[in-house]
Amino acid sequence: MCHESHHPDHELVPSRYATRIGEIDVLVISDGAIPIPANILGTNVDAAVRDAALRNRFLPDVIDWGLNVIVVRSGGCTILVDAGVGSEMPDATRAGRLAQRLEGAGIDPESVTDVVATHIHMDHIGGLLDQRLRSRMRPDLRIHVSHTDVEFFESPDFSHNTFGGIQDIIRTSARKFLDAYRSELRPFDKEYEVAPGVIVTRTGGHTPGHSVVRVASGGERLTFAGDALVPVGVECPEWQNAFDHEPEEATRVRVRLLKEAAATGELFMASHLSFPTLGRVAVDGKAFRYVPANWAY
Repeated sequence: MCHESHHPDHELVPSRYATRIGEIDVLVISDGAIPIPANILGTNVDAAVRDAALRNRFLPDVIDWGLNVIVVRSGGCTILVDAGVGSEMPDATRAGRLAQRLEGAGIDPESVTDVVATHIHMDHIGGLLDQRLRSRMRPDLRIHVSHTDVEFFESPDFSHNTFGGIQDIIRTSARKFLDAYRSELRPFDKEYEVAPGVIVTRTGGHTPGHSVVRVASGGERLTFAGDALVPVGVECPEWQNAFDHEPEEATRVRVRLLKEAAATGELFMASHLSFPTLGRVAVDGKAFRYVPANWAY
């Protein structure tokens, strides 16, 4: 009988994937995954239709909800886009890995000049509250987040956000984040160029100040869509989900982004699609399909 003892932090496969957009380096890093009940998807469609669509994509009743972030290097800046969940969801034992995965990628947290938060949900800002990262971030760190989201999460409205089990965590994590980083926050209105070729743009929808990040260089483009779409969101863009604060606006944002990505052929990724989440969007009748990018060895 063989007995293997692995250190709990030991990982055989470091979850990172590097790509280049023209002259800009982009590193996709997985913060891990959290289990999410599939019934939070397609809240506006018949349950039988939803379940059949999920089965058709071989998705189980509980989905592994990946947590993807990116590190972008441009113009002397090192930009972290989102920061995973940190320790904000202690039951999610397979997530909150950003500190060790930055270390595994050779990225010193002190080298990060800027952070972009696509929105102020705990699985996007929690890593910044984790002492393993927070204690090592530089004192002159700039955190770019929509002014609209900052205002909204001072006193968030959950009237359309129907996944009740995490509202308290969202509320307390947002409060901790706003209190901890008040002096580092650089709120923007509609759009802000963080570094050459790296632009954050407010879309609204998922949260009132939800934003996406576009990277462009040398005729190449990548869009990090945050939570504008979640699993099955490409094939079923009209599906609403229980996490959206503004479900109807989120649908309009999702369709607009997918149409844009299909027109440009750009690389397209989102926070909760399966790692490394890089692909392209193609028009498929009245909806779209997702074509994973070839893995570059």
